[in-house]
Amino acid sequence: QLQFVESGGGLVQPGGSLRLSCAASGFSLENYAIGWFRQAPGKEREGVSCISSSGSTTVYADSVRGRFAISRDNAKKTVYLQMNSLKPEDTAIYYCARRFFACSQYQNEYVYWGQGTQVTVSS
Repeated sequence: QLQFVESGGGLVQPGGSLRLSCAASGFSLENYAIGWFRQAPGKEREGVSCISSSGSTTVYADSVRGRFAISRDNAKKTVYLQMNSLKPEDTAIYYCARRFFACSQYQNEYVYWGQGTQVTVSS
């Protein structure tokens, strides 16, 4: 089967850190850009970050730039999202999905969405 599995979420206090993992199943990762997205209760899903297939280009939403870092390990078929200095507004379900080669601002160009992992930032 072709899918992603997101993991690494949890409950963390403001200012804390989490590292999310996006593991691919059923395909190799090297030809795909991988995007991270999130959806908070009552809000639309938004793009968080993306890394190109080569890893040479990374993209971050303004709200997370400087706090989050995306990386990839093709051998492990996994993309990571290091989340530092977490804020309550980062609370959401985080998803990953793929697109050929390059990142895109259009969510409908990404496929094979995972089940998501819950991140809750609260004191």
